[in-house]
Amino acid sequence: MPVEAPWFGVGIPASVTPLRKEAHEVIIDRLFGQAGTSRRQFLGAAAAVVSATALDAGPLTAQVLSHAIKAVAFDAFAIFDARPVFRLVEEIFPGRGTELSNQWRTRQFEYTWLRNSMRQYTDFWHVTEDALNYAAKQSGVKLNPEQSMRLMSAYLQLKPWPDVAAVVQILQKQGLRLALLTNWTPAMMEACLNGSGLEAMFELQLSTDRVNVFKPDPAAYQMGLDAFHLQKQEIAFVAFGGWDAVGAKAFGYPTYWVNRSSVPAEELGVSADATDQDLSHLPSFIDSLRRV
Repeated sequence: MPVEAPWFGVGIPASVTPLRKEAHEVIIDRLFGQAGTSRRQFLGAAAAVVSATALDAGPLTAQVLSHAIKAVAFDAFAIFDARPVFRLVEEIFPGRGTELSNQWRTRQFEYTWLRNSMRQYTDFWHVTEDALNYAAKQSGVKLNPEQSMRLMSAYLQLKPWPDVAAVVQILQKQGLRLALLTNWTPAMMEACLNGSGLEAMFELQLSTDRVNVFKPDPAAYQMGLDAFHLQKQEIAFVAFGGWDAVGAKAFGYPTYWVNRSSVPAEELGVSADATDQDLSHLPSFIDSLRRV
């Protein structure tokens, strides 16, 4: 399964595709599925169709709109920028950073999927450390304990992407409940949230340590329902990785993929409801879901 390159560079905006007809069908079904529909109800539904169609003119790729959103769950990498970790790799190993970083990032997530398959869970901190050790050996780099500690510690000092603070504030003003739902350990979340002044922004910090299985296993996404006490259609999920967007959508969450790397979508027969290269259009996407 392809994995995004570690540099997470922002490229050109994702291509825009038309709204899928399901958005319209949801509205029509709601209208004509009930007897005695009034003229006022009809006009209201028609306006909703127009509103949904108007979204297609924007820069994001929207698909199916349904149900009122009451909460938003974010993958931690959608909030925190990991690029400084890989810049540090190049600083420590000049000329070897790209190769080592690619190996590290790839194994970091492959190990989570392999551990899911083997039912051999260990937390994401240890997975990340194991992936680093493998990457160093594969790249022919001699990694000493001090260097390893510096690289691992960088994951405790990540800062938010530039667009995060403003968008999170907008969502809070809209009355939405916010959470992190991530493979990260509680210690990783706490360190980065506290170091960025975001600890008060997220009501819940949901680590896969709670269920001993990584995303995209359905049990990991189920944490959102259990913690918020809401239905799937009431929680929007914001993914960083394309594989995570697929997993969340397959689980049943309305899903926004923040494709900061501008990589192709995974070919798994499932796609996010909306895709953009940053979070700037997330509030309008959620607002569209809440209006329908």
